[in-house]
Amino acid sequence: MGNKTITLWTRQVPQVWAALLDEGVYRCKEEYIRQKNDTISEYYLELYQWYTREAGKYIAIAEETPYPIWLSLDEEMMLQPVDHSVILRVEVPVEKVLLCNYDAWGYRVNYWYVPTDKEDEEKHRRELAMYGIRSDDELINTHKGNFYPHLRSKIRRSWSRVFTQMNVSPDMLVATTWELRREWVKEVRFYEAVDGADC
Repeated sequence: MGNKTITLWTRQVPQVWAALLDEGVYRCKEEYIRQKNDTISEYYLELYQWYTREAGKYIAIAEETPYPIWLSLDEEMMLQPVDHSVILRVEVPVEKVLLCNYDAWGYRVNYWYVPTDKEDEEKHRRELAMYGIRSDDELINTHKGNFYPHLRSKIRRSWSRVFTQMNVSPDMLVATTWELRREWVKEVRFYEAVDGADC
């Protein structure tokens, strides 16, 4: 009996497919993230490095693959094709994939507390108001976190829910892997060509 796989979709640039043809494997590189994100590259590099460090608690990740590759679990929910893109349908071994709560990820991206539910979110908002704090990111990005370390720590601890809070609608889940392999690719759809990569 063969290894179990999961069917996923990812929008990339044609250079990713070229790399798969030439080298048999594609891993997202720092230069691609810099190319895509320009002046906010440092922010995304730090964010993706955090993601990979935390993901390493749930899945084996090779040291040479510090940046995740994002994939959709459903063809209808995938990033839709644009000019100069390629859509890959892949079958990835399940042990190479980690699911992510995309709603929770949005909270993490903004340095917000990831609540367990609406009631927990409202309780957290009341707690911030009690201390005169307008937004979670003040506790992470400004000196206020030094005055309220218990709140800063609470927010940071909540971020792990990106990987553990799976009791959500399936359309709120996305997948990540840290490499693509040529043999995993089952379909390629081209929409012209351009430089760079969507990791």
